[in-house]
Parts: sequence; C-alpha cells; structure tokens
Amino acid sequence: MSVIPLIFTSSWASGINAYAVVLLLGLFGRYDGVSSVPPGLERTDVLVAAALLCLCEVVADKIPYLDSAWDAVHTVIRPVAGAVVAALIAGHAHDSLASLAAAAMGGTTALVSHLVKSGIRMGVNTSPEPFSNIAVSLFEEFSVASLVTLALFHPVPAAIIAGVLLLIGVLIVGFTYSRIRRYRIRRRERRQRRALPRQDADVRSGG
Repeated sequence: MSVIPLIFTSSWASGINAYAVVLLLGLFGRYDGVSSVPPGLERTDVLVAAALLCLCEVVADKIPYLDSAWDAVHTVIRPVAGAVVAALIAGHAHDSLASLAAAAMGGTTALVSHLVKSGIRMGVNTSPEPFSNIAVSLFEEFSVASLVTLALFHPVPAAIIAGVLLLIGVLIVGFTYSRIRRYRIRRRERRQRRALPRQDADVRSGG
C-alpha cells in the first residue's frame, strides 16, 4: 500500500507541531506495534527528547506573541522535521516513492502548514485577550493528535481531512491579510484627509 497519505498527513502535522508527530509515531510504533513507523522514531532517547520539546511547545503555544516568536524559530525546524519523517517512512516501507521525493513532499507540505499556522497566530495575536490563543492552540493539538493517530490506521481519510484543513487555513490567512491590507489603506487615507485642512490653513495663514 502506498505511504503517500501517511507521509502527507504527518508532514502537515509536522508544520504545526513536529515534536508531537515524532512522539506519537514513536509511541505507536514502540507500544502498539504499528508496522508503518520507522524504528528510529521508537528509540528511548528520541521519545524523551520529543516529549520534552513537545511540552515546551504546548506551553509556548498558548502565550500571546511568545507563540509567534516560537513559530519564527521553527520556520526551518518544522519543514526539516517533516522532510526527515517523510523520508524515514518511505524508506522503512520500501515504497516505490523514493526517499528523496518523499523528503521534498514532506518538507514542502510542512512548510506550507507552518506558514498557515504562523499567519493565523499573527492574526489571533491582535485580539486583546489570551483566550483566543488558547482555543486555537487546543484545536491545533487536537487536530494533530487525532489525524496522526487516524493516519496510522486509516491513512487515506486522514490525508483528505488534513488537505481540507490545509486549504481552509490558506483561505483564512489570505482573507485575514486582505482585510489587514484594506484596513491599513483606509487608515492612511483618513490620515491624509485630516492632514489636508491643516495644510490649507497653514497656506492661508502664511499668505
């Protein structure tokens, strides 16, 4: 069976929380015997490191502006993690999908997912209260845990859901940025209109 759906879902999830993806895959492979998980992710040192980093991300992800700073730091880390996990899955499954192609697909998908997450968080951070960040963070964590688990047993439905969520996220980011851009244009126009009477008054007084 092709591993493309599993690779796509894990890559999408890596763009949101790469440490949770590694932790979940490793735990399912080690304790539930899921054959599609590469043995390298089941190692004790990998699981411990992933658990500690995942805990840090869970905390940082719920604090306004700290979450955006954390996202900025992970602009490289998440796509690289998505590429590595994708290559490991493809290599472990001996699939016809070459590891290099899997890494390219995984890294690209994780990068797009990461940019969507970062863009949405920047919009959420404009809210004056912290509850929006917490709600969005909890939804992201639930989505990652649910879809990675689903992908291990039912990869195609999980990939479809991940694709829909990715598309919705892209549309939300595009809509948000278009509104911000229109708001800035209107604000600049209002400032220019307010400045014109003062300039006219200065000209008349100078005359």
